[in-house]
This record gives sequence, structure tokens and C-alpha cells, in this order.
Amino acid sequence: MDLVGACRAFVSVTERGGFTAGAAAARMSQPVASRRIAALEEHFGQCLFERTSRRATLSAFGRDMLPAARTLVQAADTLLHEARTAKRTPWRLALPDTCSTGSLARLVAEARDHEVILDLQVGTPGQRVEILRTRRARAALIATPADEAAWCVPLGLAGTAAAGTRRVYLETLRAGRLRTDPIRRIWVQPEDDVPHIRDPLARLRDALGLRPVQLAIASDLTTAAAEVFRTSDLLLCSAAQAYDLGLDWRPIGEITLSRGYALAAAGDSDARHLQDHLGGAIARCLGPGTRTGAPHGAAAA
Repeated sequence: MDLVGACRAFVSVTERGGFTAGAAAARMSQPVASRRIAALEEHFGQCLFERTSRRATLSAFGRDMLPAARTLVQAADTLLHEARTAKRTPWRLALPDTCSTGSLARLVAEARDHEVILDLQVGTPGQRVEILRTRRARAALIATPADEAAWCVPLGLAGTAAAGTRRVYLETLRAGRLRTDPIRRIWVQPEDDVPHIRDPLARLRDALGLRPVQLAIASDLTTAAAEVFRTSDLLLCSAAQAYDLGLDWRPIGEITLSRGYALAAAGDSDARHLQDHLGGAIARCLGPGTRTGAPHGAAAA
């Protein structure tokens, strides 16, 4: 039995003095109101109304039950109001600053279809962690190793000239003793300046005998891309970023690198339903080729 609906019919019929007017005020048909009140009487085992009058006259038992029924209906209305208000509260979500404006707009639009209002804030990996730690966002996409990630974005190297091969091997960047050509560098943008990407790349550089300066950390993507445009340097990036920049992209021959992301929540916020409903949209926001990893994100400490 719908106890709240039955009590709503009971209270409304009582206040309007009749079943027809009471049912209309409660936004239900008169037969529905009658059935709900009859079900409530059967549940209680007592009559709520005297059946000898044309008006809805309360029985003694009905008068005793009316205050509690009003309290229940008012509590239900308050709960519904709070639920509607909570659904209208924006979800502030921190995302990588590598996401394009168009993909972010599509993410917001799809969220609205799921009755979720997103307030997006973009930043570097470190900035997103700080935004989450200081509770300036309810959730954030945190950079994480690929084997712990909910989403993975493959990385490769991009340059202005076609590589001529299916992969780019870092050993080909090694400068010989007599070589007079400029040393070619690999530029790492802030989104990839995290230990699980930077450190394996640095170890590979050292193992292949490349010079320390050949792995360069850029202050921002624009600076890194500018160096690639004016030299023969390479940019560590996703295929989608390379396409947007008009660069030729290839996977790395000696190592597999990926940006890994997990959805972390601040405090007692639960980001799981956000991932369940918008996981595909987030993947599209991260760019074509994004793979789905672990089923759920992590909770912030």
C-alpha cells in the first residue's frame, strides 16, 4: 500500500469536506481517492469516516489519526522539495585542461539529460588534486597509473614531419659524437608531468643513452607546441591533441604510456552515480581512443 498517497487522500478529503473536492485538491480521481482511503481503513482495521453522511465526516478514530497523517504528508512534501533542490545543486567537477571546449559543452549537455547540473573547472593534475582537497569541487578526475584507472588515454610522440614508420623509437633521437644536427627533444606538457608517465620515460632516456636535456618539461602546452613547430622536436601527447595541433602522431616503439584517470570524490560526496551515468561522456571528453579501465573511481581520503 502507498501509505503516503493514502494519507494524502485522507487529509485532503477531510480538509475539503468531500471525496470529489478532496480528490481534486490532491490531484487524483475520486475513485482513486476512495480506494486509497478504503485501503488505509483496511490496513488500520478501523473506519476513518462515518458512512451515514453525504459529507466526509470523520469518525472518532479518524479524528485521532488525522494529526499523524498530516505530519506524514508534510514530511513527504518536505522530502520531495529537498530532493528537487538537491538535484538542482550544481556538481562542480575538476577536469584536465586538455579537454576541448566542444567536448566539455557536450559533457554538460549530456549531464542535463540525466538531471545533473555540472559546473566544470579545468586544471593540471596538481591543481585538480588541490581543488578536491580544499573542497572547491565535489569530484575530480585524478591522474593515476593505467592499471588503476577508470579511463586510459594512449600517449605517443607528435612532430611536424611524418615519421615514415608506424612507431617512433627513442633510440633514433640519440645524438652521435660527430653529429652536428640540433639535439631533438621530447616535450612533456603539464598534464603528463606525473611520476607514472615522466619517470618511466626518464629511465628509458637514460637506458638508451640520450642526454638529460632531451626530456624537457614544459610550463604549458602552448610553449611545448611552439617548440615543436619551430624545430624537429617531438611532443608527448594523445592522438586527439596531435590532430588538433596539426601534428603527425605515432606510438612510442620501446614503451607504452597512457594517461590514467580515476574519478575521486571530496568528503562524503558519492561520485559513483556520476561515473555510472556519464562515464561514456567523460571518455569522449578525454578524447578519441580513450579506453575504459576499472569499473569505478576512487574516493578521496
